[in-house]
Amino acid sequence: MKQWHLFLAFFRVGMLGYGGGPASIPLVHKEVVEKYKWLSDDDFSDILALGNALPGPIATKMAGYIGYRVGGYLGMVNAVLATIFPTIVLMVLLLTVLNAYREKPWVQGMANAVVPVVGVMLGVLTWDFVKKSKKNLGWKITIVLLAGSVLFLSILGVHPAIVIGAMLGFALLSRTKPEGEKQVKAS
Repeated sequence: MKQWHLFLAFFRVGMLGYGGGPASIPLVHKEVVEKYKWLSDDDFSDILALGNALPGPIATKMAGYIGYRVGGYLGMVNAVLATIFPTIVLMVLLLTVLNAYREKPWVQGMANAVVPVVGVMLGVLTWDFVKKSKKNLGWKITIVLLAGSVLFLSILGVHPAIVIGAMLGFALLSRTKPEGEKQVKAS
């Protein structure tokens, strides 16, 4: 039954993740953290950070790892296939239809309507991550990490993998003290 639930969870993500990997992330979170409770929020955050640092599509990387963690090698294959199968079928079908009607206003409206919905989904997920960071690291460190991320990603154009690695290093170093000093929890 676990393999079937794994397939269904990632099949839904594959079917409803219109807009690419970033649109899929909140859907994966809903399935694996909220619905099936296979992961905690902290585990999901760690998987997301690692998945963003590695090359390739985020949805398939997350599906592969979560599938392996939940159901072993069979679960990994199951989750990856469930994620990519709807995309393959829909690409062939939808692009054939949409290409024939691409000049129609309803097709352009459909494509334009997805953008704000994906933006809101990502905003909600981002706010959840900010609240968790504040809880674990405190506001000062969270604000420094947010400002540093915006600076390096948006303004300086540094690759996300480099930023993630640097910010993780900063967060880890800010939580540890030299030997002999008492560790104090940041707040």
